[in-house]
Amino acid sequence: MPADLPAGLPAAYLAAGSPSFTDLLRSVAPDLLPGRRPLPPGQAGELAPHATTIVATAYADGVLMAGDRRATMGNMIAQRDIEKVSAADAYSLVGFAGTAGIGMEMIRLFQLELEHYEKIESAILTLDGKANRLASMIRSNLGAAMQGLAVLPLFAGYDLDADTTTKAGRIFSYDVTGGPYEEQNFAGIGSGSLFARGSLKKLWRPGMGREDVIRVAVEALYDAADDDSATGGPDLVRKIFPVIMLATAEGTARVSDDEVGQLAEAVIAERTAHPV
Repeated sequence: MPADLPAGLPAAYLAAGSPSFTDLLRSVAPDLLPGRRPLPPGQAGELAPHATTIVATAYADGVLMAGDRRATMGNMIAQRDIEKVSAADAYSLVGFAGTAGIGMEMIRLFQLELEHYEKIESAILTLDGKANRLASMIRSNLGAAMQGLAVLPLFAGYDLDADTTTKAGRIFSYDVTGGPYEEQNFAGIGSGSLFARGSLKKLWRPGMGREDVIRVAVEALYDAADDDSATGGPDLVRKIFPVIMLATAEGTARVSDDEVGQLAEAVIAERTAHPV
């Protein structure tokens, strides 16, 4: 071992190999991977908080992802202000539905996976490559999912490799075994996704601008909360509003709570004037 290296540093840290941080962790500390932890027999899903509804939609400048803020545990509200949507890297977004603790851990590991690849390779992984890396993480959680601790992410990003004839904003959903599926125009996951997708089907239009697509996302989550008790609607008293993020050629950005709040108040005012 060279004299300038710390004593006792594991050989895996010094060997050239895969640019995958997950592969490195698997060789050095596999017990830290979510899917490698031993679980007691039986169903455990009702013991952990669950995150619910996430929507994503393409628009003229890229792609939007939005999520409500509620986490539930059985028939109880476990948390009112959980954040289920994050930037995966500079040009992509990821949200999750399902077991909240495992979901947040999986998202952090995915973010670190993309950052590690970029540092090792001095290049950004392609959007398809990112989607496939996330698929492998879902597959590694299959054992826990079969015991009720499932996590289903929604992934979306701005495709830097898209040409002028290709949509730059792309969306990927997954099944519990990690199968990736590219969605067209919009998608939703979680317990309220059926109602959110119905809303998006009515309101989404090709080529929508930023303000219009944010309004559509707020309406979709409002419709989901109206029919699904596990989805949290805009909370005007506590000033808790959906997390909405955008991915464009300029990178990722979060829409401010002030802007989302104003749109939420406008939607509620319209529904109050015309209740159905």
